[in-house]
Amino acid sequence: MDLKEKLVSSFLAFENGVDVDNPVHDIRTEAIKNFEAKGFPTKKEEAWKYTSLNTLQKIDYSIFPKKENMLEYRDVKKYFLHEIDTFKIVFVDGVYSSFLSETTHDGVDVCLMSSALNKPMYKQIIDVYFNKIASKDDSLTTLNTAFSKEGAYIYIPKNKIPKKPIEIVHFSTGNEAALLLQPRNLIIAEENAELQIIERHQSLTANEVLTNSVTEIYAAKNSNVDYYKVQNDLTTASLIDNTYIDQKDGSVVKVHTFSFGGKLTRNNLNFYQNGERIDSTMKGVTIIEEKQHIDHHTLVHHIQPNCESHQDYKGIYGENSTGVFNGKIIVDKIAQKTNAFQQNNNILVSDKATINTKPQLEIFADDVKCSHGCTIGQLDEEALFYLQSRGIPKKEARALLMYAFANNVLESVRIPELKVRINKLIANKLGVRLGFDL
Repeated sequence: MDLKEKLVSSFLAFENGVDVDNPVHDIRTEAIKNFEAKGFPTKKEEAWKYTSLNTLQKIDYSIFPKKENMLEYRDVKKYFLHEIDTFKIVFVDGVYSSFLSETTHDGVDVCLMSSALNKPMYKQIIDVYFNKIASKDDSLTTLNTAFSKEGAYIYIPKNKIPKKPIEIVHFSTGNEAALLLQPRNLIIAEENAELQIIERHQSLTANEVLTNSVTEIYAAKNSNVDYYKVQNDLTTASLIDNTYIDQKDGSVVKVHTFSFGGKLTRNNLNFYQNGERIDSTMKGVTIIEEKQHIDHHTLVHHIQPNCESHQDYKGIYGENSTGVFNGKIIVDKIAQKTNAFQQNNNILVSDKATINTKPQLEIFADDVKCSHGCTIGQLDEEALFYLQSRGIPKKEARALLMYAFANNVLESVRIPELKVRINKLIANKLGVRLGFDL
């Protein structure tokens, strides 16, 4: 039995364990039918031309954890942003850990998707938001819709700003030989609300894990959302991250993606600008080596006039690593006065490393300012020689140039403690210790 057949046959047992009167029962049933019809994406599809899931499908994943696993805080402390106080929503092998979590009712809802899906008090919100922007055509998104029952539910009421950032952390203990996780996040920022979120997926052993995650973000009028994805997992962990963002008038949403680890990582980031005076920002830094594979797929759909979008992705690829960037900007006919910028710059440290980049523009309006571009190259030998002539060893000189290469992505990180943490991760990836912070 292949993985697709195993998932479809497991769905009946999964649904028998949940309430059929639940408002998402029909949604789940329709989703598994869509997945069964489509199956896993293949390289024959243009969007997956450079990323194959064949190897992952040969692994015999456990669909459901056999038991709840406990972790001690001291064993996982280093994965939290402990330099500052944060709200924490923590999952261990897909199961909520109340011991490691720290939530609040400080005028905001920071709780679990299972609570939101099952409590009558949340039914109206679920009916309005859940599964409304998640793609019905993407088979992996529909797979998550069918099986997901846990994740983070965050609701920020009108004019509210949480006192501290929110961390969403998923741990895999490795107690299963191989585990498939399917978390689901629903994040709602009402009018004039603000929030900062840091998300991380982390394996604790070398056992195989595949995470198929879906996040829906709704940014109401004049809201402000900062979302930071820290991807620095082991080389036996694979992540497929599907994020869908709906923005209304005057909202500002920024997503920073820092990809440093994992065997295969696919980031699908989709922005829909359903209003005017919207600002959408996507920035990313990728540093990988060995046989790691990172695939960034972005979409910004400009639906209304007088909006902006900014994309800036930097990649550093070593050894036999492979990178993919496919960024699409769509400007509807009505979306006049659009200002859209997209840039992808890459450095190949090794002759065996590969990058496939494809910036795309589809413009149907005539009064717009849109630009896109990409570069692929190696470190500037003249700049490297100059630094060495000033007494800087070659290894440190190379690292300094790479730091400078990534600087304009890091400078927009608005949580100082996170910025310091990312600087340290970059230094570790480059194998040096530098006596300064960007």
